Amino acid sequence: YSKEAVLLPTVSDVPRTNYALIKDYFVSFLKKEPQGEILESNVIIGHNWAQDAGIYEFTMGATGDKVKARYSYIYVYEDGQWKISHHHSSVMPEAILGTATPKEASNKELVGTR
Repeated sequence: YSKEAVLLPTVSDVPRTNYALIKDYFVSFLKKEPQGEILESNVIIGHNWAQDAGIYEFTMGATGDKVKARYSYIYVYEDGQWKISHHHSSVMPEAILGTATPKEASNKELVGTR
């Protein structure tokens, strides 16, 4: 993680904004023996930065529980290495709230009225 990284983790309500807090999250998370799989990834690469946003799923080896989440990462090139500057992960809301059916938008709604 970069010097001024922010981690908004999947299975914790606490924003992690320094090395000690980020390490604390992963020490606890790794005790669950997670195995992850990226289901969808959308990468954009810029000059000294990159981003990846998508969906992944973790199976906790310790319990067999599965957690499907959406994620976003922003990477920066810092001190000669690629590091995570922003990491957000959240449980898929429809798993909790139920499926939402998106309303079809007309071109008029998308562009606006003139």
